Amino acid sequence: MSGKLCPKIILEGTRLTLKTELAFALNEHPRVVGPRKYRYHSPLISAEWCAFSNVPWGQGLINFEPQQEELAMETYRTWMHLFELQRYYSWIVDRFHLSTRAYQLASYGKDYDFRWLEERLAAIGFHLVLCVRSPESFEQAREARLKVSGNPSQYKDVQVFIQEQELVRRLSQESLLPTLVLDISDNHIDRAANAIADWMTQTGGLWAR
Repeated sequence: MSGKLCPKIILEGTRLTLKTELAFALNEHPRVVGPRKYRYHSPLISAEWCAFSNVPWGQGLINFEPQQEELAMETYRTWMHLFELQRYYSWIVDRFHLSTRAYQLASYGKDYDFRWLEERLAAIGFHLVLCVRSPESFEQAREARLKVSGNPSQYKDVQVFIQEQELVRRLSQESLLPTLVLDISDNHIDRAANAIADWMTQTGGLWAR
């Protein structure tokens, strides 16, 4: 086993589960990506980017409309090919295919079969972290998010997130990827990042196969 660190982590979960904050923390965590004497931009990507439409908070890889299905699937094929071409590097992904499955199921009643994607992700060592929080902690998280959000209307009803969390949890149980369920109810990013580092070390997920 090489000493080179090249973890591949997908962070999943509904909104308000601090995935993005955790992604940034992991991307600078010395036990995950190695000690750094200066800051640089290793890959941190997201399926939540609204890249399919020329408006803020428009359609993207998660919330695409039915007529954009082939665009979304081609985007997944492209990301997967890129991961395979650069397998000896670290990749941290803030929401991906489980978020797509959950949104499309809830919005259009269509469940996309991503087994092909998970088989290829697993082959190069991707691990899945499902970020969850207790139902009663969503309201506090919502209040904190409203202070910084550029689109506060999306946080009107936390019950939507509680329901989506249960759906994503069910979908994660079907995953082929090694999976860690991580409770973020205490909002403690450093603790959560250390827990992921521990788990990735134990599973051998920090190093390429």
